[in-house]
Amino acid sequence: MLDIAEELHRWVEQGRDFAVATVVATGGSAPRQPGAALAVDRDGTAIGSVSGGCVEGAVYELCRQALEDGSTVLERFGYSDDDAFAVGLTCGGVIDILVTPVRADGPARPVYAAALAGAARGEAAAVARVTSGPEALLGRVLLVRGAAGQEGGFGGHEGGLGGHPALDRAVAGQARAMLDAGRTGTVEIGADGSRCGQPLTVLVESSVPPPRMIVFGAIDFASALVRAGKFLGHHVTVCDARPVFATRERFPEADEVVVRWPHEYLADTEVDGRTVLCVLTHDAKFDVPLLRLALRLPVAYVGAMGSRRTHLDRLARLREVGVSDLELARLRSPIGLDLGARTPEETALSIAAEVVALRRGGSGVPLTGAHTPIHHEGGGGRVGSVA
Repeated sequence: MLDIAEELHRWVEQGRDFAVATVVATGGSAPRQPGAALAVDRDGTAIGSVSGGCVEGAVYELCRQALEDGSTVLERFGYSDDDAFAVGLTCGGVIDILVTPVRADGPARPVYAAALAGAARGEAAAVARVTSGPEALLGRVLLVRGAAGQEGGFGGHEGGLGGHPALDRAVAGQARAMLDAGRTGTVEIGADGSRCGQPLTVLVESSVPPPRMIVFGAIDFASALVRAGKFLGHHVTVCDARPVFATRERFPEADEVVVRWPHEYLADTEVDGRTVLCVLTHDAKFDVPLLRLALRLPVAYVGAMGSRRTHLDRLARLREVGVSDLELARLRSPIGLDLGARTPEETALSIAAEVVALRRGGSGVPLTGAHTPIHHEGGGGRVGSVA
């Protein structure tokens, strides 16, 4: 749902009633991941997608029905065979869809409104909804904003919101952990943890600011990499100590262009477990102090450009300044996957491909003839459990 937050926020501001269908779990080669959503308003306007087209029509009708009767429903769509008129996934996967009406007069509307507004502004927020458990809890929503508190909750079986404080605390703790990691998925809560007498499954959707990509070295390859990083949804910074090269005119698509010594900038800027660092300078006076620091930071990716000879020389210099073999094992160098790249655009593609493969657990080998999964985030979207 939060993947279409900007559009839904506008609907909320306009006072529209709508129903939102959200992928809550997947199996096999499902086309979309948990959190993907399709929303439909009273006029029949639709935004978003839950399957890339396979079951959109059926889900659209479920949303229209939910708006009419006010009921939250959970529907499973599986494999569709050769019958062209069957409703299902031709890819052989399975998806579970939670359809929730969000009416202007609904008790959870203010919580949805706050979540959508925050996500539309790029703020960190996580929304938790029960996807299996007591029917009375379906459609209830809890919003957490890191350390900024929470709104809503899973009300009692007979009452309004906020009637299960122990459950709210358990879910809020899980939601904050997933928000910190920028993850979306389901959490299993056992009967004891739920305080409802039966186990629950809770979908947690996280909306976080875009991950950072910092490109060190304002060279021609950097311009192509900036475009690739933006295409992947990163907030991209270019940093170089040379003011003649690090200019807004040369990198108009970058979010930031910084003129500083790379290692000094990295020491002062904020990074996290999703940050991508690409070192394109291949000059020891820049690379060594920068990589010495970068390889000790909790970031997602550290890659460095250069020939294999440059790489071996760089390793020797880094060992001389105290970088351990364990730290060096994190370095992706020469940077990128082997695509035979030559041009800046091809090189940027090879770097972007390696970033995606590392993030998603891909091997980087051709899918043709391989027997490995196409999607590497399996397990039906389940990411944790609470007793």
